Amino acid sequence: MSELNNIALKILGNGKGILAADESTATMTKRLDSVNVPSTPENRLLFRETLFSSSSMIDCIGGVILYDETIKQTSSKKNKIPELISSIGSHPGIKVDTGAKVLAGSPDEKITEGLDGLRERLKEYYKLGAKFTKWRGVYSISKDYPSKLSIQSNAHALARYSALVQECNMVPIVEPEVLMDGDHTEKDCYKKTSEVIKKCFDELILHKVDLKAIILKPNMILSGNKSENKTSGEEVAKLTLDCLKNSVPAEVPGIAFLSGGQTEIEATENLNLINKFNNTKFIMSYSYGRALQQSALKFWSKNIKDIEGTQKVFNKRAKMNTLAAQGKWSRELENQ
Repeated sequence: MSELNNIALKILGNGKGILAADESTATMTKRLDSVNVPSTPENRLLFRETLFSSSSMIDCIGGVILYDETIKQTSSKKNKIPELISSIGSHPGIKVDTGAKVLAGSPDEKITEGLDGLRERLKEYYKLGAKFTKWRGVYSISKDYPSKLSIQSNAHALARYSALVQECNMVPIVEPEVLMDGDHTEKDCYKKTSEVIKKCFDELILHKVDLKAIILKPNMILSGNKSENKTSGEEVAKLTLDCLKNSVPAEVPGIAFLSGGQTEIEATENLNLINKFNNTKFIMSYSYGRALQQSALKFWSKNIKDIEGTQKVFNKRAKMNTLAAQGKWSRELENQ
């Protein structure tokens, strides 16, 4: 077993998942504005440190994706944030793309940028303590999209990124997100997600990326958020599993789903059903942002000094998702 394969398995082992705390300053500012908390570096750090020092980090969170600002910050106990995360047995990670920009040749679609200077930035992040990284490609669904240009361009970028990350001795999270936005059916989502993931693996193989040392972060198979027909949880689970079985090579150690606009309960329930029906060898876990943080953020905003109360709310969601990653969650547990 390679060192990187071992890290990937530790991040997602025993029902553990990933806390996506890699919101850019602009995105975090929107989140804090929505709960009437000033977006200062101190407040952003205070909220994140509150989560990172929660008791559920030990048993539930195998990795934390950080943003450039956070990985360089120092905690209230005077240790660096990556040290704080490592000290409780979790793994610090870092978002390394620089965002989705307009795709030349298809102005309604996006291409993720950040390859320029990436090798040097990766060396810096590795020295700061990062064990894994994340890069997100985004694809919209409509009659014409995602185009072959978008699918090919983003797959190529994800593969180049992954090769550079492994060269620097870190595990790349490969995140091709087919967005929920739109009125498309779950069948449309299945078809497009399959195309996107297959092309990603074509490129990863071409770029000689070790598939045993990556984590795939895909969307679940869902109907669009403006669709008249909402997909049932069982249908989401069965379609998602079928899509991944037919698209993902067996060497990949683990899959960590993004929540992608689902409510906290939906993201947990769908993950639980996926694991109940899981007849693959893949670990199926979570890499959630809002679906882990939203309730904690709302609670914290009422009194940002109530660290213990905020951690209690976060611990509940982390525990629920870790149970779901083992197929052991139920709605009754939410009410206990």
